[in-house]
Amino acid sequence: MCRGTSHFLPMTDSRKKLEWAWLAALLLFPIVLWILPSTFFDGPDGVIVCPSRLFLNIECYGCGMTRAITHLHHGELEDAVYYNFLSPIVYIVLVALWFVWVRRSLKRLGVSLPGFRQKAASAD
Repeated sequence: MCRGTSHFLPMTDSRKKLEWAWLAALLLFPIVLWILPSTFFDGPDGVIVCPSRLFLNIECYGCGMTRAITHLHHGELEDAVYYNFLSPIVYIVLVALWFVWVRRSLKRLGVSLPGFRQKAASAD
């Protein structure tokens, strides 16, 4: 597997703008999730995002995950486990993925953060 940034497309102005937009979306998403009330997706009046429930009125194994993740994001573990018992594991994976995506985006933009060392370029 290719390591480093050599496998990425060249950073043109339009690609750089797209990368900044992606980074902004990544950083805003958790904030928006905190602003929404934890009950936003709950109950009969809540927004239904599951296609299985929306079109067929059948619950699948992932049903309740959006509600559970929203409750976990607000620190409500008991409610989260009620909606989907696997939600704590999924939440940890999602947070880890979020950090990876933010770090990769920053790396592609050439932004270095204090406390994070950049790997030295190899002298090939």
